[in-house]
Amino acid sequence: MEMKRVVITGIGTINPLGNNVQEYWTNLENGVSGCEFITSFDTSKFKTKFACMVKNFDPNRYFDRKEVKKLDPYSQFALVAADEAMKDSGINLDAIDHDMAGVIWASGIGGLQTLTEELRGYFGGDGTPRFSPFFIPRMIADIAAGHISMKFDFRGPNFSTVSACASSTNSIISALDIIRTGKANIIISGGSEASVNEIGMGGFNALQAISTNNDEYKTASRPFDATRDGFVMGEGAGCLILEEYEHAKARGAKIYCEVAGGGMSADAYHLTAPHPEGLGARKVMENTLRDANMKPEDIDYINVHGTATPLGDIAEAKAIVQVFGDHAYSMNISSTKSMTGHLLGAAGAIEAIASIMAVYKGVIPPTINLKKLDPEIDSRLNLTPNVAQKRTVRAALSNTFGFGGHNASIILKKL
Repeated sequence: MEMKRVVITGIGTINPLGNNVQEYWTNLENGVSGCEFITSFDTSKFKTKFACMVKNFDPNRYFDRKEVKKLDPYSQFALVAADEAMKDSGINLDAIDHDMAGVIWASGIGGLQTLTEELRGYFGGDGTPRFSPFFIPRMIADIAAGHISMKFDFRGPNFSTVSACASSTNSIISALDIIRTGKANIIISGGSEASVNEIGMGGFNALQAISTNNDEYKTASRPFDATRDGFVMGEGAGCLILEEYEHAKARGAKIYCEVAGGGMSADAYHLTAPHPEGLGARKVMENTLRDANMKPEDIDYINVHGTATPLGDIAEAKAIVQVFGDHAYSMNISSTKSMTGHLLGAAGAIEAIASIMAVYKGVIPPTINLKKLDPEIDSRLNLTPNVAQKRTVRAALSNTFGFGGHNASIILKKL
């Protein structure tokens, strides 16, 4: 079978650095931290009192009151990002085959805020099971995909991918493969997460996965730095419009870049820790290059998973050197999680947008808060410390790795 080419024709986001793509990209270029103290609940008894949160978001500006009741924040973020991406794509809904248009959306957790509220109501009451009829439809991890498909009447493939922090990269890979094989012309893909709440923060604190550096919260997300102590929780959504190349060309679409390939692997090692030698990370990058029919020297930029966990950053840096050899020192590498925090299941989508913009604009967003490099990380790597760098980006690779050993990567390249 001759595989069809797939391109990106629209992008949208709402995340800790901006409520649209332009705000997000401007703040990425400028190295802005999205960290703030949490004010939505009492953090006095929590080890971590800060997160990277969406700012100035009022759901009533986007949805009527009845809709808000039906939508967990993770679905609200999904719909806002999808609406921006669809507008950006310029797709005329009256001129497309809706049976060949689908939605593949991701969330690592789903409606955690809804679960929190419903359990609080039940256990804080007299034991009478008074649950909202919207409890289950608000909470389940696939429901955002359903809402998006109903909004745009997309009747093609429609499902959700769940692979922890690799979830939305897996959604993009699924969309890529479905369009490649002629089963759809257009797919809305991406992911959303809303886990900055009592259960989310408490659970990740119990895992000792997130930073507790409350005194220096603005700079607490420190990928590759010797003083890092865990990731910073983030929230929001990222959306990509994937479209078959000839279909996009026929309608005169603006094309950001091509989705050249995607790869997957498993560490098969530990529930939460990466393989210490970066085995899964190495295999997923090799698989992605093979799928794209590209060589290591074709890549100019890697947007790394780079969460600022003690083990994860070392394993990923080792894997990059193993895969790219001497070319590893010619590339730019950066972790945009240093600015956005870690959006869990939505991380891959917003980092794919950062990679798309790097290709499209010729600018590498920095790794901020990098002052003292971990001595176990190869100092010859250009981690784009603290300040954005300009360069032509022929192709960018975006890595995402999730609890359970799930690894997924994509390559985005100039047409």
